[in-house]
Amino acid sequence: MNKNYDVVVIGAGAGGLFAASVANALGAKTCIVEKTRLGGDCTWFGCVPSKALLKSAQVAKYVNNLSKYGLKFKNKVDLDANSVMTHVQGIVNEIATHHPHEVFEKRGIDIIIGPPEFVDKSSIKVNDKIVTGKKYILCTGSRPAIPPIKGLGEIDYLTNENIFDLKTLPKSLIVLGGGPVGIELSQAMNRLGVDVTIVKRSKGILPKDDVDVVQVLEASLKKEGLKILTGKKTVRFRKTDKGVAVSLESNDGSKQELEAERVLVATGRVPNLEGLGLESAGVKYDKEGLEVNHYLQTTNPNIFACGDIASKYKFSHVAAYQASVSVRNALFKRVAWSKVDYSNVAWATFTDPEIAHLGQTEEEVFKSGKKYKVYTNDYTGSDRAVTDIEKEGFVKIITDKKGILLGAHIAGANAGEVIQGFLIAKSLKIPVTKLAQVMYIYPTLSELVKKTAAKPLFEKMDNPLIKFLLKALRKK
Repeated sequence: MNKNYDVVVIGAGAGGLFAASVANALGAKTCIVEKTRLGGDCTWFGCVPSKALLKSAQVAKYVNNLSKYGLKFKNKVDLDANSVMTHVQGIVNEIATHHPHEVFEKRGIDIIIGPPEFVDKSSIKVNDKIVTGKKYILCTGSRPAIPPIKGLGEIDYLTNENIFDLKTLPKSLIVLGGGPVGIELSQAMNRLGVDVTIVKRSKGILPKDDVDVVQVLEASLKKEGLKILTGKKTVRFRKTDKGVAVSLESNDGSKQELEAERVLVATGRVPNLEGLGLESAGVKYDKEGLEVNHYLQTTNPNIFACGDIASKYKFSHVAAYQASVSVRNALFKRVAWSKVDYSNVAWATFTDPEIAHLGQTEEEVFKSGKKYKVYTNDYTGSDRAVTDIEKEGFVKIITDKKGILLGAHIAGANAGEVIQGFLIAKSLKIPVTKLAQVMYIYPTLSELVKKTAAKPLFEKMDNPLIKFLLKALRKK
């Protein structure tokens, strides 16, 4: 039987579920086609399990540092972390219940589970049935990129898709990659008693973030006992009695071998486009993803896209934003279309201390040739940071000559929350000093936003003319 819809959404991750909900709310007859299960990578293998694991690891840190808080156990306590993955899976299963089939079906959204494949420019085949859509929104996400390293296919390596299936934690772990996934999981595992070594081919970790804030995190990770090897090319893997041996080669040609029980591959992501029959739909793509324009429209004018397959920003909140743009452009006339805008993309790496990123880094602004100013504020200036013993870190903002934010970067506790104030200012294109005029709750870490935003004002007050005017306005 041929089923016809106004909008067919392929993929039920953050972008797909949001796109289907919005399309349905706008009155379109909508269908979700998902290969396996609702929720996407973020629910099952990404944001949710990793944050649950990081929380357990943070609690383990507190237990091992009770004396810093004036506490101690009367009796000896041996910490056993081997049940942590069971706990993590419980959290995943709970959050998965937030988007059951029934919720969408009650709204009138049909759900079809099975692998879809385009048979022509407007129809797909799923489970031997033909589904036709006036418009399509592709949201099929991404998966771990597996590098072509000799011997890797012969070992039982881990990725973010299977590490949470572990019943017991390994004694030692080699992590390939220094991006957010690799760094978050490395710190969590290290705090839970795993001997972790990070191996990265380039010179530093988190290359997309501001160098100054990354240095704070890297120093903290090393202080906790994490080993970070950069500038190392991974040459080959081989099985050993203890687990796995990894052969490395430095830029100067020197070689070394590491051994560990397990290996985690976290070297990037690749788009999920195989088996979709995109050629039949007239949709162009390459190894990086789909070819889309500023309206997130593919080379087939009736097919739009969002999420990891259509952006270099591979975050759930970006996918949801793209979904709103895709639905609008798919359903409305051209006069009402909107372009995608990535100028205010922000993200956080949920390590301890956290790293938060908004807009351009100082290096990027410098290379652009713009005139700019940098203002910083240490976490030690926050009373809340002192009470919580979270004094490590700082806030850094970059403004143009008019005081408009070009970028904001934070290393410190709850950086992902604190940076939201700067995100509002940048998105609304208001001078950062406006944030200093708001009454903030005391004591909170968000006061760091106010204190940093006030720095340009204090700078202006050093101007002789401003000093003269202020003096003239004072009462005699």
